[in-house]
Amino acid sequence: MVTEKKKNLSVKKTKEKLLVITNGAKKRNHGVHATWINWSILLLTSLIISILLFPGVLIRPPSYGLGDIADKDIKASRDFLVEDVELTEQKRREAVKVTPPVFDFDPTGSYILSRIREAFSAGRKGMVVQSPIKEDGQGPVGSNHVQINQELFSQLIGVQVDEETYNILSRAGFPPEVENTIIKLLSRVLDRGVIGDKNLLASISSQKIVLHNLETGKETVLTETNEFLDMKEAANFIRKEVKALRPLMPKELRAATIDLAMQLLRPNITFNKRETELRKEAAKESVKPFYFKVKKGEMLVREGEKITKKHLLKLSEHSKYLRPKRLLGHLPAMFILVGLLLLSFYYLSYRPVLKGKPNPKNLVFCSIVLLAMLLVVMASHLVVSEIIRSFTSLSPTSLLFAIPVASASMLLSIFHGLSVATGLGAVLSILSSLVLGHGVELFVYFFVSSLVAAYGVRECRERGVFIKTGLKLSLINVLMALAVETLHGPTYGINMLYAGASAFVGGMLVAVIATGSLPLIEMAFGYTTDIKLLELASLDQPLLRRLLLEAPGTYHHSVIVSNMVEATAKAVGANPLLAKVAAYYHDIGKMKKALYFIENQLPGQNKHEKLAPSMSALILISHVKDGVELARKHKLGNEIMDIIGQHHGTTLITYFYEKAREQAEKREGKTIKVKEEDFRYPGPKPQTKEAGLVMLADMVEAASKSLADPTPARIQGLVQKIINRAFSDGQLDECELTLKDLHQIAKSFNKTLTGIFHQRIEYPGIEIGSSGGKKASNGNLNQVGLTNSRAEKAGNKEENGETLRRLGLS
Repeated sequence: MVTEKKKNLSVKKTKEKLLVITNGAKKRNHGVHATWINWSILLLTSLIISILLFPGVLIRPPSYGLGDIADKDIKASRDFLVEDVELTEQKRREAVKVTPPVFDFDPTGSYILSRIREAFSAGRKGMVVQSPIKEDGQGPVGSNHVQINQELFSQLIGVQVDEETYNILSRAGFPPEVENTIIKLLSRVLDRGVIGDKNLLASISSQKIVLHNLETGKETVLTETNEFLDMKEAANFIRKEVKALRPLMPKELRAATIDLAMQLLRPNITFNKRETELRKEAAKESVKPFYFKVKKGEMLVREGEKITKKHLLKLSEHSKYLRPKRLLGHLPAMFILVGLLLLSFYYLSYRPVLKGKPNPKNLVFCSIVLLAMLLVVMASHLVVSEIIRSFTSLSPTSLLFAIPVASASMLLSIFHGLSVATGLGAVLSILSSLVLGHGVELFVYFFVSSLVAAYGVRECRERGVFIKTGLKLSLINVLMALAVETLHGPTYGINMLYAGASAFVGGMLVAVIATGSLPLIEMAFGYTTDIKLLELASLDQPLLRRLLLEAPGTYHHSVIVSNMVEATAKAVGANPLLAKVAAYYHDIGKMKKALYFIENQLPGQNKHEKLAPSMSALILISHVKDGVELARKHKLGNEIMDIIGQHHGTTLITYFYEKAREQAEKREGKTIKVKEEDFRYPGPKPQTKEAGLVMLADMVEAASKSLADPTPARIQGLVQKIINRAFSDGQLDECELTLKDLHQIAKSFNKTLTGIFHQRIEYPGIEIGSSGGKKASNGNLNQVGLTNSRAEKAGNKEENGETLRRLGLS
């Protein structure tokens, strides 16, 4: 029997060794893969920077302005065409000039005639009694009861009819002769065309116009516009025609007819400015540029010759043809220089700090920040150059101090620490000084600014730190700017004032850009800053309030675990805030099936009694996956999601594993092989100190509830045994926790557990003295039992040769 056990133990150890070798090979392959990706990122970044830097840094071709004197002869190196700008513009002006203007012609006068008929018809239909008009024109005999009113009539006819005219028409019963007269007069006027102002036609230089009929859509080109009437001429025409009706129409109605016709008269020929401009622009664009040819070897400009517009055209086109040749000749040199600079940053600053975080996204983030800030520097240089060209009294550097180069180091310090921020700040300062072309003074200015910005936010836990750091940076910037200006000119004058103001604004811009970019970067890259952790640490967070309501036992357990890890994290070099917040959320996946976990059950309500051990194990394992999904849904950040997924590692669910084996033996009368991997959490094992801390605290806190009569000695023995089993099971192999760290963890757990304790079931395989505890009926729901192939029994020294018996002892 003993021989068989030894044989089985030997086989298990061999399998474990093979597993360790395989995992090591996978890690090495993953490391090589990550290294190649990082190298690719660095090479691509170097190439982009080289392309951005080369035209304005390595080679500066001679630049001339109008009226300058050429300092050497320049000949054409090849045949090329030069646009004759003056001739092209002349032809385009001529094309615009001969383009006729467009006028819209509305023959219906916006349907005025139909509105007249409708209004008069409504007026007549509204009359209840109609009486004949007296010969003196004073109105009908008797009284009329009118249903249509002045407002309605005005609305129908389309103009505001004055009261006197309306009353005359109303008393006359809106006679058809008045209606027909007005329609006849307006029709004749509108057919000829009414324009608002004839002076508009006279002001148009074109000899013809395009008349666009709005009703038919047809266009007519007119060379004569004398037939058009302006408003004054149209009014005279109407008065003249109405006076001819004197014998046929009473005076009052004649006056009303004239008044109403005048009110209805509107121009029906209007200038279409938009269409005219579009046609002129189309005519301008239709004129193709005119070119003249420059032959190879032709002298473009001679030494001592004054630069004219024609010289500038030739030199500009010539430089366009030369640029690709120069780029191909010098780009590799710039690529090598920038590549070596970035490699220095990678091996000296980036890799030593982030070697435990092989995710290439971290290097991608650094590259994006570098490229974005370099583009800001280049754009700022162009803007400042234009300003200085306009205001020649300003010094070349007085406005450059406002460029917020240090914001890149501030952001990197928050997300990746001071070392990475310092390295990239040096790289960016070198590149910025090359772009701006002002030597070592600007390099010192930008580099010191970057150091101050990075150092100021190294332990940023509130957004006010950005403003405080920005103010400090502004003061230091002002001091450096004044020093730089003093090197290039007098210590007085307006330039000193501009330099100081620019430096102060630059410091504040650094803080503003970092503050605004922080949440965007957190969302884009899934980073979790201390500021976000403090927000998540509030117990009023919706997810924690939901945990309190749906799984109160788990909530209480999580709070205790958070206290344990927070008290321990700093002693082992972990982030206390991250460990605390991760502990709050590590068991949120239990909310989905809260009553299947012992801490949330009422006495006598164990749901596992009716389930097969394998099903119970699946339910327990699923809370890790559910927790990760909840964390992703609520955007808790990658760090917390990783800890949730790793806080059980690949531990064995001992109770249900043993229960499955016992049931198999009873059912068949012999041992049926139960796969151990079916009762293990899928992992991965803890990858960081914070994840390892949460795992140990979770196990210890859960197991401490099984102590019926806790004493400091029993708590100490329990903590020692649980940490020992986690260590022996290999759960801490990947999280950088040393034996010294485990000793500190045990001491801290002993101290914390003494005051926070409540009754809990005992767990299989953990018997501390005569605790008086008894075996739980629902098994270990918090993975405390870590019995595995190497440590099946705590007392069996053959199977558990690695014990840490002094953990937690003073």
